[in-house]
Amino acid sequence: MGKSDIKLIGSWASAFTTRVRIAFNIKNVEYEHLEEVLGKKSDLLLQSNPVHKKFPVLLHDGKPLPESLIIVQYIDEVWSSGPSILPADPLDRALERFWAAYVDEKFFPSLKLVRVTQGEQLAAAVEAVGKSFEVLDGAFHQCSKGNAFFGGERVGYLDIAFGCTLAWLRALEKIVGVKLFDEVKHPALAKWMDSFCSDPAVDGLIPETDRFIEFLKLLPGAPPRH
Repeated sequence: MGKSDIKLIGSWASAFTTRVRIAFNIKNVEYEHLEEVLGKKSDLLLQSNPVHKKFPVLLHDGKPLPESLIIVQYIDEVWSSGPSILPADPLDRALERFWAAYVDEKFFPSLKLVRVTQGEQLAAAVEAVGKSFEVLDGAFHQCSKGNAFFGGERVGYLDIAFGCTLAWLRALEKIVGVKLFDEVKHPALAKWMDSFCSDPAVDGLIPETDRFIEFLKLLPGAPPRH
C-alpha cells in the first residue's frame, strides 16, 4: 500500500493530530500529511468530517475516519504486523481506554481552562490540574507495572493519549508563570515525560514550547497577561 493511499488531515499544533502521527511512526507506516491552516477549514476537511468539522481525519483508500483515538485503534488493528499499541490482555486494554477517556474528558479540559482564566478562577483551574496529575500518577503505577511507559516497555495507547498534551503543559506554565506539574511530587511521571518525548516514535512531533506559545496567542479567549 503506497503513501498516496494514506492521508492524514491535521495540524502540527494539534495534540490530537500528533496522536495519529505517533501511531503511524510506531507501525512504520508512510502517509501523506495534509496540513490545515489555522482558522480556515479546507473543503476536504468539511467533506471528510461533516459531523464535527474537526481534524484529525484519516483518509484510507479515500475513506474518511475521524477522531484521534479511534484512528489510533484503527491503525493498531489494520497494521497488526507492527508493534502493538493497545495491550493484548483484555483487562489491560480496557483500563487504558478508561484512562484515555479520563485524559480527554477531565485532564485536558482542565489544562485548557488555565489559558482562559485569571485571578481566583485561575487558582482553581491550577488546583484542578494538580489533582488530575495525582490521579494520573496513580494510573501510571497501575498500568506501567514498573516499566518505563503506561504501555509497559514501549510507548502504547495511553502514552499517546496523555503524552500529546505535554506541549500545552509546558507552554501554559510559561504563559501564566505558574508551575502546573510538580516533578518532586510525581518523580515517576516526570521520568515518563522525558522518556516519552525522547522516544524515536515521538521525537520531533511534540511542538517546541516557544513556537507553541505563539500559536496559542492566536487563539481567542485568553485574558491579557502581564
